[in-house]
Amino acid sequence: MSASQTSDVPTLLVKIFGKDRPGITAGLFDTLAAYSVDVVDIEQVVTRGRIVLCALVTEPPRGLEGDLRATVHSWAESMKMQAEIISGKGDNRPRGLGRSLVTVLGHPLTSEATAAIAARITRAGGNIDRIFRLAKYPVTAVEFAVSGVETEPLRTTLVTDAAALGVDVAVVAAGLHRRAQRLVVMDVDSTLIQDEVIELFAGHAGCEDQVAEVTAAAMRGELDFEQSLHARVALLKGLDASVVDKVRSEVRLTPGARTLIRTLKRLGYQVGVVSGGFTQVTDDLKERLGLDFAQANTLEIVDGKLTGRVSGEIVDRAGKARLLRRFAAEAGVPLSQTVAIGDGANDLDMLNAAGLGVAFNAKPVVREAAHTAVNVPFLDTVLYLLGVTREEVEAADTLDQQLAEGI
Repeated sequence: MSASQTSDVPTLLVKIFGKDRPGITAGLFDTLAAYSVDVVDIEQVVTRGRIVLCALVTEPPRGLEGDLRATVHSWAESMKMQAEIISGKGDNRPRGLGRSLVTVLGHPLTSEATAAIAARITRAGGNIDRIFRLAKYPVTAVEFAVSGVETEPLRTTLVTDAAALGVDVAVVAAGLHRRAQRLVVMDVDSTLIQDEVIELFAGHAGCEDQVAEVTAAAMRGELDFEQSLHARVALLKGLDASVVDKVRSEVRLTPGARTLIRTLKRLGYQVGVVSGGFTQVTDDLKERLGLDFAQANTLEIVDGKLTGRVSGEIVDRAGKARLLRRFAAEAGVPLSQTVAIGDGANDLDMLNAAGLGVAFNAKPVVREAAHTAVNVPFLDTVLYLLGVTREEVEAADTLDQQLAEGI
């Protein structure tokens, strides 16, 4: 029957709660089956071994409701559980237009922050339909299904106050597109890896202080990215090319980077990196991590020495956004289905161009401009923003291990 046809049909809400054990769901519906009722809706939640099972069913044939109530209560008592049965009409009220998924990450997730998020959703005109835990470590991640308010104003309301509440919040539109194939593109320095590659090269050239001075000038706005890039690379002139292998060995992946990429690839996502650093490192990362795309600046090497110049097109702030669009076109993925992750002002155009821009341990100006921010040192927490649970990650890891061992 349609919603209009069921709106006036008498229904019973049967609620069972108590200690969880095998057979509760089957037992309840076996009990109800004797009364020829139809199932309209079911919700079940288990938290720390306690179950709440709600079944919305049609009213039984005339004269049998009292017997049904007595039988359900008797069955619940035999299971050492409690039962509550409420009469009413029709199904749940229709969800409001505008449906979003709000992911909240906390380390820890406090009751004060949770209360504040819920209150802000309500003030924005939204209704919380469901809450589901995605992960309990390395952060606590929960997902709110919200209806009744459009995604963009809800995102503005929640993300603005997230930092003050000590949580990270992502708001995306609900729908089938969330499960569609996506493209994820990351910055490299201080995002995919913990290091700044130019500083690793500078360490071998003995010019760390000079590179730091140029970087500081760029941050003060005295130099743009291209000027600072040329100035810093010029300090590497004469460095032996053998240092490239040393720098590659010194690169440290951000905690959770391998898990993030491995899980995304299992899900059928395509993954790429864009960097203001150097192809001498990003090409190696592409091969090691099985990335689909990689683009960066290239250190010019002549006769086994760094010339102090870069060759080819410069990858700067605008270039990163341009490469995101190019990768999306090559991957056959709409720009709305892309995710960009970065930490610096150089990533802002890319973060804003993507369907979801994630500021990862970024400076305040970047956090404020991005769609959402992650402020914990674990890159795989981005998976929770995509609706992937920790249990799914671990199950996939276990399956891979079993396949590798031939089990």
